[in-house]
Amino acid sequence: MKTIKIFDTTLRDGEQSPGCSMNLSEKIEIARQLELLKVDVIEAGFAVSSPGDFKSVETVAKTIKNSTIASLSRAVQKDIDASYEALKSAVSPRIHIFLATSPLHMEYKLKMTEEQVLTHIRESVSYAKKLVSDIEFSAEDASRSDKEFLARAVRTAIEAGATTVNIPDTVGYALPQEMYDLIAYLKKNVEGIDDIDISVHCHDDLGMGVANSVASVGAGATQVECTINGIGERAGNASLEEIVMALHTRRNLFDADTNINTRQIYRSSRLLSKIIGVSIPPNKAIVGANAFAHESGIHQHGVLAKRETYEIMTPESVGLTTNKMVLGKHSGRHAFDDFLKELGYNLSKEELDAAFVEFKDLCDKKKEVTEYDVEALVAQKAAKVVEHFRLKQFVVNSGNTIQATANITLEDMSGAEQEQVALGDGPIDAAYQAIENIVKMPLQLNNYKINAVSHGEDALGEVVVKVSSEGRTVTGRGLSTDIIEASMLAYVNAINKLLGA
Repeated sequence: MKTIKIFDTTLRDGEQSPGCSMNLSEKIEIARQLELLKVDVIEAGFAVSSPGDFKSVETVAKTIKNSTIASLSRAVQKDIDASYEALKSAVSPRIHIFLATSPLHMEYKLKMTEEQVLTHIRESVSYAKKLVSDIEFSAEDASRSDKEFLARAVRTAIEAGATTVNIPDTVGYALPQEMYDLIAYLKKNVEGIDDIDISVHCHDDLGMGVANSVASVGAGATQVECTINGIGERAGNASLEEIVMALHTRRNLFDADTNINTRQIYRSSRLLSKIIGVSIPPNKAIVGANAFAHESGIHQHGVLAKRETYEIMTPESVGLTTNKMVLGKHSGRHAFDDFLKELGYNLSKEELDAAFVEFKDLCDKKKEVTEYDVEALVAQKAAKVVEHFRLKQFVVNSGNTIQATANITLEDMSGAEQEQVALGDGPIDAAYQAIENIVKMPLQLNNYKINAVSHGEDALGEVVVKVSSEGRTVTGRGLSTDIIEASMLAYVNAINKLLGA
């Protein structure tokens, strides 16, 4: 059975998606999770694009030991040099070079002839090969390229030393049969292609990203480029979890599988969602809230009689649990720890103690604590943000006959308490103005979102805010059964991120 390599570009292409930017500590947290997931290649960024991206690639390269670390480069020497400098501490570095090969891109973007493009490919790949042994070349917009010229470009890259050639559907234009035929054509017409990895990178503009990727594997591709939850430019990339489980579930058809630890899929998906503040649609394949839910009586009867009647994979295979464990105020620390481990969390004693205290407090506020409550609570505790300010106490008054007022007390890092009172158009506006009066920094609230983490009138509420200050934007999160408290916790969390960035 063949092993298909998984090249994850969540930290590069995924982060380019509007509203999905991450700070350095968040990128490292995602990189560590990708290592646990056992992805073969982590594309950590585009080193030359900014000092921040260079630092991200460099730090990921120093941190991750069990995955290849890649940095994207244009086919120019300064990009390749920047990638090499950022990657040189990696256990397994890869320089990833791209250059467009479609007539449209060559004429209007590159303003190059075919021969000039081939020369740039040859020179850039040869130069990078002198720095590291693992070189990937991507023919940007390959799916709209002339097949014969694409074959020449791929052959040139291989002759210059490329160990992987990537055939991207850059704008999500291709259909599955077209991608299958393109890979099959290259395998037949490019000498030496069987000695290197053939990769595909399919965008989802027509909703075909995963289908095109899987079709390419059927034609002989040996690496697939994708992102957690399918985040990325425009409509996004092919979704890692969907590709991996499609290959795993139908591995006998493809005679292929991946190295992915599928039990870390759900954990990876939820972690990314928490960090970037973008919710997972409930009907999202593999990781959506409804992916393993059965409401229809007929379906329920079928699943109870024989699981396979309506489930083609098990929840356990992606890191969920089929057990309905009810946690409450009488639950002990051992049961709490076991439950967290089933969800994929392995906390230190100090982290467990802190989470258990929060859990007990939550039990006093809710009739029933669900796995979603616990996961949201632990995910918030796991986000290590230096607390420059902490919400100490608050009193908020609001009504339809009075102007909302908020009396807020924050505690700073020295333990000193600061109190402010403010008026506002509503309780949240008043609270935020009082907080701003304390922290004394220019803040702009760009987005405010409330999510009910669980069900019922005592549901645990999560507030996600996007806050800007002096050109930087961060995501803040707060969790409480009191939505006003959650709102303040989210705002203070964002402020702490801004002060600690």
